[in-house]
Amino acid sequence: MGLYAHRRAVLGLVALAILAGCAEREIILPGKREPISAALSGEVSEAAALADAARDITLPPQVANADATQSFGTPAFRTDHPQLNQTLTPIWAVNIGDGDSRKHRIVADPVVAGGRVFTLDAETTVSAVSTSGQLLWQRDILPDRAEDGDGTGGGLAVDGDVLYVSSGLGTLTALDTSSGGTLWTQELEAIGVGRPTVFENLVYVMAGDDTGWAIEKDDGRIAWQVTSSETRTNVLGGPAPIVTDGLTVFSFGSGEMQAVFRQGGLRRWDASVLGERQGRALSKVDDVTGRPIAKDGVIYAGNQSGRTVAVNAGSGTPIWTTGEGAIDTVLPVGDSVFLISDRNELLRLDAADGSRVWGTRLPNFVRDRPQRQSEVFAHHGPVLAGGRLLVASSDEVLRSFDPTTGGLAGVTDIPGGASTAPVVAGQTLYVVSRKGQLLAYR
Repeated sequence: MGLYAHRRAVLGLVALAILAGCAEREIILPGKREPISAALSGEVSEAAALADAARDITLPPQVANADATQSFGTPAFRTDHPQLNQTLTPIWAVNIGDGDSRKHRIVADPVVAGGRVFTLDAETTVSAVSTSGQLLWQRDILPDRAEDGDGTGGGLAVDGDVLYVSSGLGTLTALDTSSGGTLWTQELEAIGVGRPTVFENLVYVMAGDDTGWAIEKDDGRIAWQVTSSETRTNVLGGPAPIVTDGLTVFSFGSGEMQAVFRQGGLRRWDASVLGERQGRALSKVDDVTGRPIAKDGVIYAGNQSGRTVAVNAGSGTPIWTTGEGAIDTVLPVGDSVFLISDRNELLRLDAADGSRVWGTRLPNFVRDRPQRQSEVFAHHGPVLAGGRLLVASSDEVLRSFDPTTGGLAGVTDIPGGASTAPVVAGQTLYVVSRKGQLLAYR
């Protein structure tokens, strides 16, 4: 190397050293490192969980209700705090038909009235079981034009001595509660029908995720109907319409909520449960999966895409929105709202603004290895009974939690795993298993 070239090399090294000395040092922030994948997969960081703070809650008094006749989104059908032992023991189990399979699912919560428990299996078999555990009757509501296995899903509601059954084949059927005899059947021109609500002289039900129907309860004649935007991605089993002062509120597969006057179906207001959690394919399905519930002039509802909302029941005006989805029941209690989130956390939110009070993780992935993280456990609830929040899960466990802290208070086995939310009546808890059994605990 010549002298000139040598000098250039030395000067280059000196320049690099000067630049390195002038460069800013890397700032390393304190705290635990969390992978980006955790946010995208819906995992909740340990730091976030520890940041939650418990606060006191005043529960409504326990009531020894005898019946649970309909979905409790409507205040008239709801017992806010049923009486129940804190330690539960299984007392009987009865087969009620087909259980869950690859193509069929049990989605109808049991209903209880007049000493009978009514169920709908994964297809079209309706059963009546006495509260002491005897099978009283079974009826297949499969339409004449259909074949076994054609449909799945549906819901139940009891009014007086009539059981109203919606089916995934697009029918609404009225059965005599004593004998199971068919009183009438109405076809709703849709595949997939949600849970019915019976109020005064009408049965309200959603069909095809985009049409709300009002049916005369005595003879099955159509009174009126309302429609919403069409959607191609839907979740099996729509939520029951809820009835407030003079209004019926339908929740559609598009994420819309529509309130109409009960007499005539004239639209009063529209609201929506829209928004998605980034990085999750599940968030592309807009269905209102967090069952709407009305309490003290407010309607709470959520979706599985990462949103829960509170709106004014009279006007539909938004009160708050939170970035947590709701998979099953949205349960307001006192100054709080409880729900199972789209990330499989049991959450307590502030009812005034939707802010998080605490969250308790529930089992999430069935197989927790990164390459196998596809199937997740299903959790149903929560319901408040016996001073505890109850969650029935597909991992064969019924869990009870302290409403104040979110701490686990007890576990009870559910053979086969839960396919429905728990229902409490007569100081007894009923749940339908994935194997097609009605289980009773006391």
